[in-house]
Amino acid sequence: MPFAAAVTAGALLASLTGCVTVHGESAVVPALSKAEAAKVLGTFVKKNNQANTAYDAELNATIESGALGAIDQAGLKSRKEVRPKGNPDYRPLELTDTRYLIPEQAGWPKFFVTDSKSNRKGQGRWLFVFQRDRADGPWTASYLSVVDPGEIPRFARDEHGHVKAVPVGGGSGLTVSPDQLSKRYARYLQEGAGEDFAPGPHTSKVREQREKAMKRTSVRNEFADQPAQPPQYAPFGLRTKDGGALVFFASHHHHKQTLPKGYQPQIKDPLVKALMSGTPKHSVTFKRVSEQVVTVPARGKKGKVTFLSRIEGLTAAQGS
Repeated sequence: MPFAAAVTAGALLASLTGCVTVHGESAVVPALSKAEAAKVLGTFVKKNNQANTAYDAELNATIESGALGAIDQAGLKSRKEVRPKGNPDYRPLELTDTRYLIPEQAGWPKFFVTDSKSNRKGQGRWLFVFQRDRADGPWTASYLSVVDPGEIPRFARDEHGHVKAVPVGGGSGLTVSPDQLSKRYARYLQEGAGEDFAPGPHTSKVREQREKAMKRTSVRNEFADQPAQPPQYAPFGLRTKDGGALVFFASHHHHKQTLPKGYQPQIKDPLVKALMSGTPKHSVTFKRVSEQVVTVPARGKKGKVTFLSRIEGLTAAQGS
């Protein structure tokens, strides 16, 4: 079944405690220092490698949250069921040449972004978003994006040299505010409505592929897209030099396949079976979470929301 295989995040990762630097609710201060950020990233990589070697979803949950955590924890759970002894041949992730993008912020959640070279194939830079929801809480990685070096925009800086966080609501100054991106994207995929998004593999091509799938007579394909809501799936944005922003956000995507009467779905992928609930007598619904990073133009300027990276992962399957 062509839609049964899940697209997983580049490396299955994990969630970490990091450093405890307590700031006030209203003081506008850096999320943390560069030295603290380096320690957070170092702890993350260490625990990520341990989690991937042992297929340990619980360890992953101590260093990951949000869309990245949902994708990777489901992947680790399924792999653990298929290979209970883990993966002793796992190649440890290494991140080098790291740039730390740390904004000054007030209130919670706070976040920062790391931009690194990895030891995986390809030239793409690995961008992680780390967030912290309270003063005594852990720093967790909630987004991963792999972006071509030439597509990473130049960031605006404040008088102290820090990158600038973008307000998520109406004060963003963008054509689409960060808190509306998931809703607009889900609506676009469902209806083709609006002209917010530039054509490409994650927008117009997805709709074209779905239209072809829905014309098939051998199986009925249905698609449903839903926005991902905070606080679990909070969007984050950094202001770019042109007045726009680089924004990370998440979304939910369901795909139901129903076979004609007399036929039963055949789920052959053991990793999909491991996430299956119910019995697929007539149909199967695949539930996926997607994490993406886009550039958004400043309000009043030409251009559309453009995808730089999108990672989608299967988190559950329901048979009926």
